[in-house]
Amino acid sequence: MRHHLPMASVRDVRLLPKAHLHLHFTGSMRSGTLLELADKYGVHLPEALKGGEPPKLRATDERGWFRFQRLYDMARSCLREPEDIQRLVRETAQEDVADGSRWLEIQVDPTSYAPRLGGLIPALEVILDAVERATAETGLPIRVLVAANRMKHPLDARTLARLAVRFADRGVIGFGLSNDERRGFARDFDRAFAIAREGGLIAAPHGGELSGASSVRDCLDDLRADRIGHGVRAAEDPRLLARLAESGVTCEVCPASNVALGVYEKPKDVPLRALWDAGVPMALGADDPLLFGSRLAAQYEIAREHHGFTDAELAELGRQSLRAGRMPPEALAAALADVDAWLTPDPALRPVGG
Repeated sequence: MRHHLPMASVRDVRLLPKAHLHLHFTGSMRSGTLLELADKYGVHLPEALKGGEPPKLRATDERGWFRFQRLYDMARSCLREPEDIQRLVRETAQEDVADGSRWLEIQVDPTSYAPRLGGLIPALEVILDAVERATAETGLPIRVLVAANRMKHPLDARTLARLAVRFADRGVIGFGLSNDERRGFARDFDRAFAIAREGGLIAAPHGGELSGASSVRDCLDDLRADRIGHGVRAAEDPRLLARLAESGVTCEVCPASNVALGVYEKPKDVPLRALWDAGVPMALGADDPLLFGSRLAAQYEIAREHHGFTDAELAELGRQSLRAGRMPPEALAAALADVDAWLTPDPALRPVGG
């Protein structure tokens, strides 16, 4: 049911302070940047990546997921030099600042960039250097989650977990597990996540996107997840929702991505209200704007337009995202105070539908 706003205007969600906790590295690229880099290196892009519009994807079957991965790999092949990495991170930070982000945690598998950047360690160093520079240039604090690929051997994940811990003092803040959760078992990666946890990193595996509620449960039981990447399929199990709420595990929900990949047919089908009503903390994220066509603030617009979230509820979503990041206490307190200020009567209101 649509929740009507109590006033004739709504606040600009771009001005709402928020944290961005679910954003993949290559997928954060601007479409125009991809076209320029492809031209620079003579890469022939498929038509789906040329038009400036998000490609039509449906990844709920093996063929669809393969197509999604192929497009992603083509885009990644255009990132070849440190200057390309620096440009991507700088522009991503600029986009996030414009959307009200106060804290960004970007997820990357450095293995994918190692062949062109001199190896695994040099690749991560290039990425972290770019993050440090972008933070200095834009003022947006950025941290990195190193993500293993569940399509690869668990020993590779252990190598990445050790690397992530090694660079914890350089801006690596967490450890993730991405790709198709229908393949393999979460428990195969339990040792990698133990290494990461022992090193003080956040455990943030993907679950509950292409697979159902059981994949979320596996992330909790086998990987001791602090956050769940996506997690929306938990809505299929009321007891699991209650467990997430009681434990305070945040779901990094990406509404536009869920629809683009065919997890749900329409924006209104994404179970934002089910998670909200169950008390599950959420951090809305854009996932892969390059492929899905929308960035951070647009996810809050989806919550407003398709799920009837009031400004007060949107403000609480912003708070939940900020609390789920690993922000310094002073920065967190300042951002939370600014969320409260966003709710006060303000000239930054626009007419409904404007």
